[in-house]
Amino acid sequence: MIHILLVEDHHLVRDGISTLLANEPDLRIQAVAADGREALDLLDKGLEVTVVLTDINMPELDGIDLASQLQTKFPLMKIVFLTMLDHEDYLQRAFKVGAVGYLLKTVTRDELLFAIRHVAEGNTYICSEISYKLLKKSSSFYIMNEPEPTDANLSVREKEILELVVSGMTNHQIADKLFTSRRTVEGHRQKLLAKTRTKNTAELIRYAIQHGIFKEKAS
Repeated sequence: MIHILLVEDHHLVRDGISTLLANEPDLRIQAVAADGREALDLLDKGLEVTVVLTDINMPELDGIDLASQLQTKFPLMKIVFLTMLDHEDYLQRAFKVGAVGYLLKTVTRDELLFAIRHVAEGNTYICSEISYKLLKKSSSFYIMNEPEPTDANLSVREKEILELVVSGMTNHQIADKLFTSRRTVEGHRQKLLAKTRTKNTAELIRYAIQHGIFKEKAS
């Protein structure tokens, strides 16, 4: 069971996420907090959680300062930011203070669930939208050398799913396109991360580009 502390100052967002996660048998929201100060108080009183899912912009104590203190006081806790801030400066600051996940509030239900489970297993995760944006800024995204030979021994279906992941499709969209289940796609995606020895979507996309599995068309 993955126990979650949800830190979010907007009631509607907080209620919506709580409702979304309530139907997942392996996820449980242990408590909610309106800001970082309230979250620290709950944890200092002995609340035990696996993942802290927190916004960045909040009153009293923001998410960055919260994560910084959590890194010192509870170093084993997994910190995931769920925010509207898509600038890479915030992303860098987030991981500098100990975050293992960074999601935009525009993510789909499927990606949110995948990210929580993924970080709980000891991995890092950056949402597809930001990963694609950052890699697109890299000159290596457009100027390709000869693709390196792949040694991951990917199956035809795994390469097909990898191309769809790189193109920005969610697990649900991939499942619809391939006429399979979302759980099956999630399984393939986990195998892709393991076979390519990558930890998150950004690294997986980089792998696909470097090995010639997917090439961005010039715009």
